[in-house]
Amino acid sequence: MTDRHTPVTEDELHAYVDGELPADRRDAVEAWLASHQDDANLVAAWRAQAEKIRARYGAVANEPVPARLKPDQLLRNGRRWRTVAAAAAIAAFIVGGVAGWMARGASAAAPDALQTFSNEALAAHRLYIGEVRHPIEVGAAESHLLPWLSRRVGTPLRAPDLTAFDFKLLGGRLLPSASGPAALFMYESGSGERVTLYCSQLKEAPSGLRYSTADNFAAVHWVESDYGWVLSGPAEKSRLKGIAKAVYEQLENRAPPSKRSKAEPVMSQRGS
Repeated sequence: MTDRHTPVTEDELHAYVDGELPADRRDAVEAWLASHQDDANLVAAWRAQAEKIRARYGAVANEPVPARLKPDQLLRNGRRWRTVAAAAAIAAFIVGGVAGWMARGASAAAPDALQTFSNEALAAHRLYIGEVRHPIEVGAAESHLLPWLSRRVGTPLRAPDLTAFDFKLLGGRLLPSASGPAALFMYESGSGERVTLYCSQLKEAPSGLRYSTADNFAAVHWVESDYGWVLSGPAEKSRLKGIAKAVYEQLENRAPPSKRSKAEPVMSQRGS
């Protein structure tokens, strides 16, 4: 038997918003909200945020991740192309001449490591932006977020300030990638729009900001000091590149963080 007067927990409030609260606690939670205005306001804010996310990303959240963007497929593709490249190199060495040029052409058709890396980031972006309750593992307010991800990825990490673009940091999570552990930071705007910043070790030559698109999403990727970075978001080239440029400059200490607006939208860190 459930006591109607048992204090309501934050997990129960989340479950109430998500429609996952056990039936025997629903009346108790509604009675609690009727007499606790602060919690009622919080629930209302969460519901409004959830509706914005569902309105913007609901169709994406219900779609399967494209097979070509799934991590296991990316790993297989990486191994396959490495095998092809190795075979082509051997053929070129043994046969030489025309055969060497043919092998060179086959190898050139393979996606490069940076594009594969960007595809991994886009797969993660697509997978998590539609999540309402668990978009992140650790919230932005948690002091261990940056030390934890920095230790796992192997380099000191900063979470760029994107409030100048109306994006607030929700938090982050740790992900696997073909090149090692990867950090994913998620940002959200007052309208429920989300962008993600993905980082992992990537021993490739430094590169400038490169823009690419896939399945109605876009990414700007670059390499600096043996680490790859990908900013993923809407397929709006000038806007996304502008945000990526601000991220790059903050990470390289060439620009101070943007000034926070005086009135930031109310957002929950429901994935913490």
